[in-house]
Amino acid sequence: MQYHIFSPYRVCPLGAHVDHQHGLVTGFAINKGVDLWFDISDNGHVHLESKTFEGIVDFEIDAPSQVRERHWGDYARGAKYALRKRFELKRGITGVIQGSLPVGGLSSSAAVLIAYVMAFAKANDITLQPFEVVKIASEAEREYIGLNNGLLDQACIALSKKNQLLFLDCDSNEYRVIPFGGQRSNVEGQKSALDLSPQSSDLPFEIGIFFSGLTRSLVNSDYNLRVYECKTAAWNMLAYTDQPLKTFDKTFLRDIPKATFEKTRIAMPARFARRAEHFYSEYRRVRQGVTAWETGNLKLFGKLSFDSCESSIHNYECGSPELIAIYDIMRSLPGVYGGRFSGAGFKGACIALVDPAHKENIEKVLTERYLAQFPEYEKTFQVFWVKPDDGARFV
Repeated sequence: MQYHIFSPYRVCPLGAHVDHQHGLVTGFAINKGVDLWFDISDNGHVHLESKTFEGIVDFEIDAPSQVRERHWGDYARGAKYALRKRFELKRGITGVIQGSLPVGGLSSSAAVLIAYVMAFAKANDITLQPFEVVKIASEAEREYIGLNNGLLDQACIALSKKNQLLFLDCDSNEYRVIPFGGQRSNVEGQKSALDLSPQSSDLPFEIGIFFSGLTRSLVNSDYNLRVYECKTAAWNMLAYTDQPLKTFDKTFLRDIPKATFEKTRIAMPARFARRAEHFYSEYRRVRQGVTAWETGNLKLFGKLSFDSCESSIHNYECGSPELIAIYDIMRSLPGVYGGRFSGAGFKGACIALVDPAHKENIEKVLTERYLAQFPEYEKTFQVFWVKPDDGARFV
């Protein structure tokens, strides 16, 4: 019997660069993502092929994971690594995987990891609640792949519901899935099971994805450096106020009151103060944004997303010239409610919440203006239109 898992990509309108500091985040799964078709193999062998990347992947499910090979098969080995810490794995899979968008910034790596975790669990009769999938996939990415991320990507991919906003507290792991405009929420609480009730009505926007033409790898970008800078800012605040220091891996900006930051910001190097300023201002924006979403105030929700991107540029200091150009152009166009860099903001793409009536003009004008500045991306710049969708699932 062949199985089919669809694991969606995700976008994050508010809550950028704060999950690794135990902040507040929001997100949608979208109706594009990764498809994994597989059969279960009783002999414990894993054989994978990709319709997106070259080469094949072969390994034994019951053997310890070797060091990373810097190859697309690392994600399958990472999923095995994190699962084997918890469960005995005896059966492998024979599968084919394919991604539907050639775009950076949509957390394709997290989507792939979640698909593999779900597949290996299915093959070995392991029942996982959605939040367990989130934690296992995140652990695989941190400990095996080497990206010091939080739970945002995996949570959006595993927990989202169609046309609703995921709101996650990365400190307590409590989350809500919120319908637009105050309709009753279907899923609420910590580690909630997947909900199968009818979906809410369509949203008054679509999501534009504007791919710069530049691909990226977060492991090789400044992503991990920014995480360390945030932790160093937290250490500065603790030291300046004569509080005990924790080990680096246990130090998070979320644990330090904003009042402490206001007292100490002038004493610390400006670079670290900017990172902390982004965290505290983004915490406020997410709170305001969730209220705007719940009350159906799309204009305010969009403005807060724009403000988030401004802080990403000036306080968090990410964004290539290409991404900043796309952001500046889309901010000036009628019908764009709001938007920001997608993902970590190193190369990749921008996302925007768009009035569907303006889609055609937005795509035309943005493409013309962007390629006028960066003609070298004429063959790789792309625009996609997507909608919020359910999280990862068996099809």
